This record gives sequence, C-alpha cells and structure tokens, in this order.
Amino acid sequence: MTVTVERFAGEWSIDRAIVDARAGLDGVLRGTARFDPTDDGGLACVEEGVLTFGGSQRPAQRRLLLQPAAGGAVEVLFGDGRPFYRFDLVDDSWSGEHGCGRDTYTVTGRFLGADRFEEVWHATGPAKDYRLTTTYRR
Repeated sequence: MTVTVERFAGEWSIDRAIVDARAGLDGVLRGTARFDPTDDGGLACVEEGVLTFGGSQRPAQRRLLLQPAAGGAVEVLFGDGRPFYRFDLVDDSWSGEHGCGRDTYTVTGRFLGADRFEEVWHATGPAKDYRLTTTYRR
C-alpha cells in the first residue's frame, strides 16, 4: 500500500452538503466512511448514511476502490471495478475528472490535517448541475 493510499485508511464520519441548482433543492448526507485494506494493496471504501433530500429521508451507501498507481497516483474505481477517476496527491490536495455521457464530474480534495479531509464534486452538463461538499473526520 502506498503512503498516498494509507492516508485514507480507517473510519471517518461524513457530513455532505448537496446543492442541486437544476432542481432547486438542497440536502445533506450524514454517516460514516470506512476505508479497509484489500488483498491487492489498495483500500475498499464503504460509505453508509442517511440522505435527507427533497423532503424525504432514506438510507444511502456507495462502495469505491482506491488502488495505488505508478508515481504515487491513485486509481479510484467503482465498487464493481469499473474505472472512475485518477488523482495525484500534491501538497495535500488532489483533483480529478470523470465523464459520464455528456455530463462531467470534477472533484477537488484536500487534507486539512491528519484527521480531516474534504472533497468537492461538481457535476455539470445537459442533465446535471449539482455540487457535493463532503467533510470527512476521524
């Protein structure tokens, strides 16, 4: 496991703010993220929480895989192994991009100390215009 991937290992609380400009709705997700080692030197990330959005509450979860790549980069995969995005951790920050049809997802992230990091996702295109801001805390 590379030093880059190791920085994410462990259990984190999640506070995610959701702003959907297209729908004119805001929401939140609160829960946990657990980054556990995999047999191939990466991490499996499982997020679980409660999503409050559009007047309703429901359980939510997702699974991602973080794999060490050449030069200290990280390949992020969907839970089923499909490629999602790649990032390099530079000065405690990273960025990446994922194309999905005609929509584009961009992410910026940064560590705010050993026990906190945040990610900001922005999805734009003909079908999407929303921002997810997530703070992870140990």
